[in-house]
Amino acid sequence: MFKKLLIANRGEIAVRIIRACREMGIETVAVYSTADKDCLHAQLADEAVCIGPAPPKDSYLRMERLLSATLASGAEAIHPGFGFLSENSKFAELCAKCNIAYIGPDSNVIERMGNKSEARNTMMAAGVPVVPGTKEPVYDATKAQAIADEIGYPVMIKASAGGGGKGMRIAHDSVEFIPLFHTAQQESKHAFADDTMYIEKYIEGARHIEFQILADQYGNVVHLGERDCSIQRRHQKMIEEAPCSMISDELRKEMGEVAVRAAKAAGYTNAGTIEFLLDKNQNYYFIEMNTRIQVEHGITEMVTGIDLIKEQLKIAAGEPLGFTQEDIKINGHAIECRINAENPEHNFIPSPGKVNALHFPGGFGVRIDTLLYQGYTIPPSYDSLAAKVITHATTRDEAIHKMLGALGETIIDGIDTNIDFLFDLMNEEEYLDGDITTDFVEKVLDRKKRMS
Repeated sequence: MFKKLLIANRGEIAVRIIRACREMGIETVAVYSTADKDCLHAQLADEAVCIGPAPPKDSYLRMERLLSATLASGAEAIHPGFGFLSENSKFAELCAKCNIAYIGPDSNVIERMGNKSEARNTMMAAGVPVVPGTKEPVYDATKAQAIADEIGYPVMIKASAGGGGKGMRIAHDSVEFIPLFHTAQQESKHAFADDTMYIEKYIEGARHIEFQILADQYGNVVHLGERDCSIQRRHQKMIEEAPCSMISDELRKEMGEVAVRAAKAAGYTNAGTIEFLLDKNQNYYFIEMNTRIQVEHGITEMVTGIDLIKEQLKIAAGEPLGFTQEDIKINGHAIECRINAENPEHNFIPSPGKVNALHFPGGFGVRIDTLLYQGYTIPPSYDSLAAKVITHATTRDEAIHKMLGALGETIIDGIDTNIDFLFDLMNEEEYLDGDITTDFVEKVLDRKKRMS
């Protein structure tokens, strides 16, 4: 096992990785920008290295600075977390060249699966159903529009290197297509330093279902069940659940087997996620593979009892999986709510600032993953995710009640948050009935606007 590891990320995911490493006896090196000098991860790690000014392009996206910090500190491995360089094949390749273990798949696999166009082709070759769309990446808006016209509107414009809702737009007709294409492409260049795009048919009224995968270096691949990530705003997930309450055991088994087949077709190792859209007729389509740990990994951990960060480290160190598919049992129901520093009453504008007072809930089956502490000032330079509240219970209804209690108990004073908005969403009749699709939040917002 590694003796020392550098975390090429920030915030709550960096804190999460530090805690897992502590339990495994692994020393940690944090990196931070000048805006993050007081961030929790920089304080909890055994060592901390400043890698540049606030803008990500000058710090967290600077590969040479991350590699230099790793080598100078004597760390043997890098964990990329999610976002930033976590799906950048060049970064993984440079780690290998520097003899640094990369906690994730091989760079060739990241290139093939992280690039959405290549991933689609790999899945089609493996007989996995995919959403109709481009087979090759596109860069030019006019050429992309011609493809969209042929596919038929609405279409989804997606960044090939994207994730977290960045570089994604829905075009409902040819008139709005080109401006939206340019917007998504610029967003992708800023967030991922990549302007490669692709186009696919937008399936309306669908659920977003993803299967967690673990694969070792010896060909063993398992899935850890599914997560329902349908509650999204602008393709950014807000509430996630495990398992999905509206799919049958038979469909779950089938989709899980397809997810494992997809990972094997990609030659995948480490933790990853196979994402599907499930339409109203229970037809499912592969949309992408995330070649990294997910924001919502905690709910899978709660229902399986498996620590995904520790498994990532074990796999990267060359250990085989310690369990088979038959060993994995789904116990109960888990829900995650993402608390963001934003103001839902003013179009979800980010709300950086100082946390004057802070109280998080506790109790059996309640978990908090956060970067916050009292007195911390949230900088304006990064994602607005401030905390993840996770509840676990025997049934979905109990998990919902537990989450409503947890949200009601949470106090974050000094900044605006979406806590009340999440509370309202979970009290909507459709949500309580489990009747949710990817357009659920937009429908709720439309209703609120008409009523105001």
